Amino acid sequence: MSKTEARRLLGIARGHLDRVLTAWDTPTDWSDLTIYGFYCLEAAVVAAGKQFDWEIRKTHADKADAAQRLHDQHGVPDVSQLLVALNEARKATAYGDAQRPDLDPEEVASEIEEFVDSIERLIEGR
Repeated sequence: MSKTEARRLLGIARGHLDRVLTAWDTPTDWSDLTIYGFYCLEAAVVAAGKQFDWEIRKTHADKADAAQRLHDQHGVPDVSQLLVALNEARKATAYGDAQRPDLDPEEVASEIEEFVDSIERLIEGR
């Protein structure tokens, strides 16, 4: 187990979460919400993976698979589909060449915060 590395990555996720929590409110900053929401979830997934010495490739699909595995094996909220939706929303917002998925900004921020909190409890053994 690499608790030190897991904590470091969780700190990065928390930094992204701060941006998420200021971006969701009216008017929603979709750019920050989608980009930092996506990065936040990925960093939290990788942090938990480090805790369990999982090898997670640097692909979005592998991180979504790891999120599903965390849910199945450790009971954390399932954010695998949210990761996919945020990745699509991030690209739609950044490039403007696709329609952003229909997401409720407050719900997205709440789900992300709940996931990060659950990963922190997992890493800290609470």
